[in-house]
Amino acid sequence: MNIKNLRDKSAAELSDHLLDLRKEQFALRMQKATGQLAQSHQIKRVRREIAQATMLLADKK
Repeated sequence: MNIKNLRDKSAAELSDHLLDLRKEQFALRMQKATGQLAQSHQIKRVRREIAQATMLLADKK
């Protein structure tokens, strides 16, 4: 998701999005551990989005 789209979300929406991202990160880590991860660049994308959402959530509080 684009940073501009994240800025438009409310604090509650950001919290929900952050929870979804953490679930996705966990799933990707499990795929990597079992050798089933085909697109390893997805891990970096999710980590970046988590950092962006966390930063914006801290600014909104």
